[in-house]
Amino acid sequence: MDNVWQVQEAKARFSELLETSLAEGPQIVTRRGVEKAVLVPIDHWRRLEQLTRPTLKELLLAPEPRTEDLAPPRRPLRRRPVPKFD
Repeated sequence: MDNVWQVQEAKARFSELLETSLAEGPQIVTRRGVEKAVLVPIDHWRRLEQLTRPTLKELLLAPEPRTEDLAPPRRPLRRRPVPKFD
């Protein structure tokens, strides 16, 4: 079988789509003839993630700073209620 599946066929035969992906590699899912998604085995996906993750050396030598992920976002301040004096 080809590696292109229509969305209706992919939904109806998902187990077969999964097995084909594991045996033959990435499978493309189309909607109305337009490629919309790809089902890939998890080991293939993890290899792709590792290839796109920069190394420490690349981060340190990059011309622009990458500080957006250094600290977690702060929570909103919780204010105590103002005491009422008589």
